[in-house]
Amino acid sequence: MSWQIQEAKQRFSELLRSVTTDGPQVVTRHGEAIAVVIDIAEYRRLRGEVADFKDFLRAGPSLEDLDLTRSRETPREIDWTA
Repeated sequence: MSWQIQEAKQRFSELLRSVTTDGPQVVTRHGEAIAVVIDIAEYRRLRGEVADFKDFLRAGPSLEDLDLTRSRETPREIDWTA
């Protein structure tokens, strides 16, 4: 979402809530983006400042689509005489 600077000042608490629920928020001045407000965990990830192992794991890529099923195909034959 984009916030005009005056609106961001007046509704700062709401802007911060939006950061945690909706992700990064863009602040504009005269229609031009001048800043982005991001969650502290994202900031630390971008800066390489991971506080602990749990935060390190949370900052990593999503593993939801990772397929960990093992193939049941028989292995190919290898000619060891060559």
